[in-house]
Amino acid sequence: MSTRVDPDWAELADLVLIIAREIQFRGYSDERAVPLSQSEGMVMRYLLSVPSAPPSQIAVATGLQRTNLSTVLRGLEAKDLIDRQANPEDGRGVTVRATEQGKRNYALVRGEWATAVSAAAGAAAPGLAAALSLLRAVESGLTSTRP
Repeated sequence: MSTRVDPDWAELADLVLIIAREIQFRGYSDERAVPLSQSEGMVMRYLLSVPSAPPSQIAVATGLQRTNLSTVLRGLEAKDLIDRQANPEDGRGVTVRATEQGKRNYALVRGEWATAVSAAAGAAAPGLAAALSLLRAVESGLTSTRP
C-alpha cells in the first residue's frame, strides 16, 4: 500500500541532492583548500562540534559504517586534517580530533561553499531564513530516525 506524498517534498529532496552535487563538483578557487569528499565533510563537521571523539561515536553521529569510517579517517589523517590520540580515559582505544589545519580548512571550504551558493541564488535571497529553518528541521528529523 503506497501513501500519496506531496510532490513538492520529492522536488525538495531532488533539489537538495542536485545542489549538494553541484557544490562538490565546483571545486575550490582558493588553492589552499583541501578538497573533502561528502563523508570527509560529515566527519569534519562532527569533529568541529566536539573536542574529540572515539571512532565508534563518530560512526554513530555520521551514519557511516565503521569500515567506511576507518577509510575516511585514514584519508583525513593523511591530509593532516585530523589526528588520533590514545584515549586518556582507558589508554586502550583512540580518540580523534580536528587539527588546527583541519579547522582552518573546514572554515575555508565552508566559505567557498557560501560564496558559490550566494552567487547562484543572489546574495540577498528572500526566504533564506525560512529555508534554513526548514532544512534544519528536515536534517534533524532524518538523523533522529536513522536506521
